[in-house]
Amino acid sequence: MNPQRYVVLLCFSFVSTVKGDLQPLSFQPGTLYRYRYSLDVRLEHTSLPALRGAQLQAEALVQLRRLWRDTGGEELLQVQIHDLKAQHQPEEERGEDGPRGPLAEIALSQEEQAELQQPVFISWSSGKVKAFHGDGAESILISNLKRGVVSLLQLQPHAGTTVEEDVSGSCQVTYAVSNHSITKTKDLLSCTNPHSGFTSVNKMFGVQWQPSSSSQYIVKDNLLQAVLTEESHVLSPALRSTTSIKISSRQQLQLMSPPMPGPAEVTGQSLTDVLAGTEERHQPLGMASLPFRRVCTHCPSLRAYLKAFDSQRVKIDTSKAATTWQFQRFIQMLRSAEKRDVLQLLRRAPEEMLPFVVEAAVAARSLASLAALSDFLDFSKEPTSLLEKFLYAAAFSPWPSGELLRLVLDKLDGKQLAPEVRETGVVAVGSLVSKLCQQKLCGLQEVERGVETILVGLRSAKEESQVAIYLLALGNAMLPETIPSLLDFAEEGPAAITATAISALRRFPAQHISSEVKQAMRRIFHEKRKSYEKTCRLAAAEILLDNEPSPMDIINILLAANELEVEMATFLLLKIQSSLHADHHPARKIMKDILRDPRINNYHFFSKAGISSSFSGPLTVTQDLLSTFGLDLLFLEGGLLRKSISSFSLLSRGQQLRAAQVTIEAQGLESMLGENTLEGEEEPELMAGMSAIFFDVQLRPIIFFQGYTDLMTKVLLSSGEPTSVVKGNLLLMDHHQVIPLQSGFQVTVKLQGGLGLDISANMDVSIWEQELKTNMNTRGSLTIDFQAELDDPFLQATLRSQMEMETSIHFDTVLRFSGSPVLMCLQLREEQVPYREMFTVSKSAGSQSITTRKGRRGSVPGRELALHRANSKVCSLLLTAEE
Repeated sequence: MNPQRYVVLLCFSFVSTVKGDLQPLSFQPGTLYRYRYSLDVRLEHTSLPALRGAQLQAEALVQLRRLWRDTGGEELLQVQIHDLKAQHQPEEERGEDGPRGPLAEIALSQEEQAELQQPVFISWSSGKVKAFHGDGAESILISNLKRGVVSLLQLQPHAGTTVEEDVSGSCQVTYAVSNHSITKTKDLLSCTNPHSGFTSVNKMFGVQWQPSSSSQYIVKDNLLQAVLTEESHVLSPALRSTTSIKISSRQQLQLMSPPMPGPAEVTGQSLTDVLAGTEERHQPLGMASLPFRRVCTHCPSLRAYLKAFDSQRVKIDTSKAATTWQFQRFIQMLRSAEKRDVLQLLRRAPEEMLPFVVEAAVAARSLASLAALSDFLDFSKEPTSLLEKFLYAAAFSPWPSGELLRLVLDKLDGKQLAPEVRETGVVAVGSLVSKLCQQKLCGLQEVERGVETILVGLRSAKEESQVAIYLLALGNAMLPETIPSLLDFAEEGPAAITATAISALRRFPAQHISSEVKQAMRRIFHEKRKSYEKTCRLAAAEILLDNEPSPMDIINILLAANELEVEMATFLLLKIQSSLHADHHPARKIMKDILRDPRINNYHFFSKAGISSSFSGPLTVTQDLLSTFGLDLLFLEGGLLRKSISSFSLLSRGQQLRAAQVTIEAQGLESMLGENTLEGEEEPELMAGMSAIFFDVQLRPIIFFQGYTDLMTKVLLSSGEPTSVVKGNLLLMDHHQVIPLQSGFQVTVKLQGGLGLDISANMDVSIWEQELKTNMNTRGSLTIDFQAELDDPFLQATLRSQMEMETSIHFDTVLRFSGSPVLMCLQLREEQVPYREMFTVSKSAGSQSITTRKGRRGSVPGRELALHRANSKVCSLLLTAEE
């Protein structure tokens, strides 16, 4: 340990014995106070200790003198830095537990030395810095360093909690006083700084930040004797805390004794008069650190790319990591590009590459890229597929802007559009409204216009399919004020509208599922006012069960199950049993308590013999994340599949995200096969379709066939090719955070996560073999780029971790209804998942630059999930028969 630091710590320990406030602090006139200043800053990869990070140490002499004091005790102090010496750690390689080598001195230029010695002035009153004056033209990094030194003089001599402004911004601090010692704890999470950056709306895709800051002061005879400040920041992607970067910083200020005689005080009527009489250039400056933007010499340039465009065209395969990395590079190029260059790229891109470029331009979110898209996209001429690609890219934006929503609304407004484009645009508007409101931007004119577009469209819609789209858009928007409208449609609408309205209500978080909502769901499930289709009743029951249900709700649902048809009762009871095994389910404890009652938990209640099922279970469990797979299958009494829902959910630190949910519905098949509709039910139209939710965004539903004629046409003309559900690239993680250190140095944290996704589904109905097959294939790649940049006047360092993985998941169902009972096989297979990680440390000091890399790779073996024992037996039977 540094001997000086040991002495200071010993002093702190010795004097921290008696509690009590201290006398007001002050500096004496005609005295020059000299403090020894030292600084130590380190960055390191916590997950890879063998790769040395970056370290900077600095020492200097800080001189302080009082220029003037007013009658109220406010003092004008001059602070000046002399003889600063900086050192850094030049060696990169070391063993796991190897010692650090000697530090190398960093040569400072004459210009840097001159700027460092320029004094600053502070208005100071018993420890509180009231104002800061300096040269506004000097280097930002050196000016911030001086702010860091001055911030060490920010203290108060009595205990309590207050808000202070220093180099970190405006922060809440807590003081504890013991005899000659003052301890200050700064809550860095409370700090407000106008230059802090941006992050994804969904915190699950952001950065986990664990900061701490503590300062200890020794005051004797009303004079500041020593300061020791230590702070720490541990940062990691929220979903990968094992890939973390730690930043630690320590500052020390020690009074050199004895104080020396100095110049006499300056006479003046006011602080302004005294400052005007000094020789140095100065102006009022804020105490908060100024943002510094590093000049990137190796970043991709769109203009340079366009010059070599013909030889650098991107090979597009959304399921490959190479394409996803290229997608992130395009976003970086487009964020710094001018409109004319973006427009040129859009016009020159070949047809197969154009959707990729449009997605990147939306994700870039710059005003230039949005303006270029506005000029390029003609909604009356462009192919439907490209327009849908643009609209979905907007819907999936991790932190959209008002300008993006305005662009979408302008393109939809007053135009004759293809139905698919208008429907996709409407659900995209709902998603954008929701994300802007989550950023506390609900008051934007564009948001109000977006809400009005949905509500006006809902009121004027004539056909059920149009009404359903606007209800889905309200589900995407998740605005609490629209819940009464959704309840009206849920209770009063026809079956399809009721089902859509309830599915929209299910999107809302638990705090918005009020007693009014629950009362309406009770009326629907128990059919208090009229009869409802079975899927609507079950969906209403799920809202009650999933949102802090009362014991009576659960008991009444269980009692009602005895009166339901066999398949409905089987599904509902299995849903409740599945919830009991899910540790995260909000009603798990209440359900367990109720099922302890043998009058309910008995064979009579739970012996339903239907083939419907509800299953959920974990896929992946890490210290940060729980991913689950769920499968709900509802059959008709005749054995035909009515509805299937397969879902993948992510849970992390109390947050839940529906990563993927695919619903396939089929109705009317029973009449085609000669079965009779149950008494009291209307004969449903022959139809099969699919709807999907990805990353909490509801997509436009897809109809496989509607009516007998449509079915036969598609059976006879079918090419056997699957239907594309989602195909493209999206920016999943987008985080930029500026952290001013107590020293005045700046750390910039960046996180980008790209996802390439190719999901296709197919439904094959064989009337002759009386067999139904569905296939859902998901191929994808994920790339994550996480880095922390340290900027100070003497050293620039970057720690970076990059990860990539590719995955392929197949979900197949086979249903054979040629005999009794109906046979069904479900298969969920995950292929081998290769992954690769790369860790990089880059340092630049003076004319020296060093970059070190270390990597590791591996793979997760493929697997087939055994959903439940009965399913395995049926699969064995059906697959053996096919062979």
